[in-house]
Amino acid sequence: MTIVAELTGVKGVFAAGEYSYRGDRFSYRGELDEEQARMASIMCRATTMGVHMQADILSSYCDDCAFSPARGWIVRGPAFTVCAMANVFCFMESATGSVNEVMGLMYKRLSDAEALV
Repeated sequence: MTIVAELTGVKGVFAAGEYSYRGDRFSYRGELDEEQARMASIMCRATTMGVHMQADILSSYCDDCAFSPARGWIVRGPAFTVCAMANVFCFMESATGSVNEVMGLMYKRLSDAEALV
């Protein structure tokens, strides 16, 4: 079973997908239409690149801070939460989804994934 299929099976998750680091391809499953999934993959790729840049900057000020490489990110709003790790993203309902469960699954499945280059 793919990580995307596993994520869409978690309570509260309504969509999940993968994007290429180059930004030219994506795949998804769940309650997004093609255009929403395309925009989500672009947003997640751009945010991942920004998080990696910020982690690298923070690490340049501290040898043992352990900010870099960044492993993922979360944005939690009142209605929805977005979680991303490596090149995988998922959207879930904030009220019913578990960030701990989603990020735990992502970490378990993606801990060996290469960091964004």
